Amino acid sequence: MPGGDGPSARPLAVSGPSVRGTSLGAMARPDLDALLHAAVQGVGGTERPGQVQMAHAVEHAIEADEHLLVQAGTGTGKSLAYLIPAVAHAYEAGKPAVVATATLTLQAQIVDRDMPRLADAIAPILGRKPTYALVKGRRNYLCQHKLVGGFPEEEDDGLLSVGQVDANRSRLGAEVVRLREWAEVTRSGDRDELVPGVSERAWRQVSVSAHECLGSKCPMVTECFVEQAREAAREVDVVVTNHSFMAIDSFEGRQMLPEHKLLVVDEAHELVDRVTSTVTDELTASMIAAAAKRAGRLAQTEPVNEASVLFQGILDDLPEGRLMGLPDTLSLALTRVRDTARAVQTELKPASPEDNDGARQVARAAIDEIHENAERILEQRELDVVWVSRDPRRGSVLRVAPMSVAMLLRDKVFGDRTVVMTSATLELGGTFDAVAGTLGLRGEGSPDWQGLDVGSPFDYPKQAIAYVAKHLPAPGRDGISDATLDEIEALIRASGGRALGLFSSMRAAVAATEAMRERFGDEIAFLCQGEDQTATLVRQFAREPATCLFGTLSLWQGVDVPGSSCQLVIIDRIPFPRPDDPLASARSQAIARMGGNGFMAVSATHAALRLAQGAGRLVRRGDDRGVVAFLDSRMMTARYAGFLQRSLPPFWPTTDRAMVLSALKRLDETAPEPLPVHEPALRGMSGAVEGTAMGEATRPVASAPPQARSPRTAVTQGRAWSAEEDEELRDGVDAGLSVEELADHFEVEPAVVAARLSLLGLEASGVATLSFD
Repeated sequence: MPGGDGPSARPLAVSGPSVRGTSLGAMARPDLDALLHAAVQGVGGTERPGQVQMAHAVEHAIEADEHLLVQAGTGTGKSLAYLIPAVAHAYEAGKPAVVATATLTLQAQIVDRDMPRLADAIAPILGRKPTYALVKGRRNYLCQHKLVGGFPEEEDDGLLSVGQVDANRSRLGAEVVRLREWAEVTRSGDRDELVPGVSERAWRQVSVSAHECLGSKCPMVTECFVEQAREAAREVDVVVTNHSFMAIDSFEGRQMLPEHKLLVVDEAHELVDRVTSTVTDELTASMIAAAAKRAGRLAQTEPVNEASVLFQGILDDLPEGRLMGLPDTLSLALTRVRDTARAVQTELKPASPEDNDGARQVARAAIDEIHENAERILEQRELDVVWVSRDPRRGSVLRVAPMSVAMLLRDKVFGDRTVVMTSATLELGGTFDAVAGTLGLRGEGSPDWQGLDVGSPFDYPKQAIAYVAKHLPAPGRDGISDATLDEIEALIRASGGRALGLFSSMRAAVAATEAMRERFGDEIAFLCQGEDQTATLVRQFAREPATCLFGTLSLWQGVDVPGSSCQLVIIDRIPFPRPDDPLASARSQAIARMGGNGFMAVSATHAALRLAQGAGRLVRRGDDRGVVAFLDSRMMTARYAGFLQRSLPPFWPTTDRAMVLSALKRLDETAPEPLPVHEPALRGMSGAVEGTAMGEATRPVASAPPQARSPRTAVTQGRAWSAEEDEELRDGVDAGLSVEELADHFEVEPAVVAARLSLLGLEASGVATLSFD
């Protein structure tokens, strides 16, 4: 069941002197229980029944050549439950297993914590240490050819030429100086090993995208960091990557991942959204004009510029929202863009391989993108949804996305390998059917799969109460009501703080924060997402009991605060998708036309997943106690209430307000001291760095200007940004997300994101197909 036999990327860490190679060949599979027991002991954990059950289910799926959906609750230890059979499979088959995650946090946990300790623990049983790699896209590496002037400089900065950089005159120039110095000493060329980091604008001076790369025709291919990294990762046991990279590899057949028969998708509840973003395209007038500018020295691009002006004028006149068909004027403009771009493509074709230099390749990549996007929209594919949106910085944007990726996933992801999908929230409404449907695993022709819920080691009915404030009126469109604010105040007074507030919008989170600060004064501290970097706010919340943290989006999934600091989770309303969301509405309408229930299949499923993730913030350990308070009476009264309730952990349910307030008060009075909070090393100050891939030498750190030797945070328009969040911004821009979409992700105003992007030298360009290679 080959999944592609191409190269991969550099191992982030190699956990021993021996690397699994072709000389070892396939080996007899070691005993799974022995490996799991050793690994659990090695990481200092406790073997749990659900973990053992899951590990054997993964092993069975591999042997039976069938797919597995496994729900593993918090505390199960699911990472080890799939890593151990994955390593055993690689050991036996002589081919790696691939693990794809949605978040950088989980990737870091696997490669920095789980795999190193696991490898040490099971090495005596295997006779060698398992090896592992973190696969990255080409943009994450220095381009040697660009460093020596093989590509045109970005934005006419002229910063790569020695002698043109004045570090005292230009912050950007100083960053490029650092990059040049670092390029002389780095063995990997991996951006993450440059500490402190640099802005996206500076990094663009020394990197290229997959479409811009000259590939095997590059004169410096033998010195290419990407190619060297791929060679290093071909022989590892476990390759860790992200959902988007895995999707691109599967959909486009680029064979970036090594040949493999086992794919594990962790955080699988995120897969459909990540894949949808990956196969979404856009077109703006600024994109067209920028492509024309890049190609202007090599081809006649005036017609492309004229097409850009025509396109902008027509797009600006269209209303925001979904287009049920292409207006004639828009079709005319798109046809002009497509045809003029095609003419330039012809001019840009090199007469010989030697003529295909960096400047020509960059120009071709830009022109190809606008040609392909215009052509796709003109095709009006049956499942594509096209809509117009307004971007705060770039104006009108025309976007196109597939209504469903289910068949794409069925054909390309589940085709020729065993796939294990796992998450704490896959079983919605009491079954796997809703999630399986979005993954293409239901209906005629669907592949064989099994669903398994291994439960949780926690005693949810004894540890937590699910309280629905049934007496409150259903939420309206006029913002958070006074009655809801009164309920929040009562709950927080009873709990003495210790509350995580999860809101359906940033506006509601800010309004609740301001109202509670006015009502409580200095009695209890209220933190609001966006006032500082999220990690800093979460640490403060975890340290100080008389503290509440309010926010939205990332807090629903990303907060892990065990112990007495979080004994109350407040959810203001059922998190349905926005009614004007083009994709959600299109999916609902399509299901309704086929006789299905579009609301239940789309909106209710989306809400159930978010509710399960949010409620899961409460119980993180076996001794955690508390209340999840739902301030939306529809959780009890609506026809879909049962579906939502069955999607939650099995907390003890009640609508008895007095009992809940009494329980919270008792918990506060008897609460132990908060658990110690891990404080991250300030790498920018101390220069402390991780080891390199070979596990011996430390990462080289290029010299930085004094102002860079500070904690890796910065404040923009009153909002603190961490290095990790800046990296998320870079990833978002690379993925083509707009300012508005990034603002939604970080739950701040678009102006704050725009200001931060400006300081980083970034320009959001809307949703586009990701380019990895």
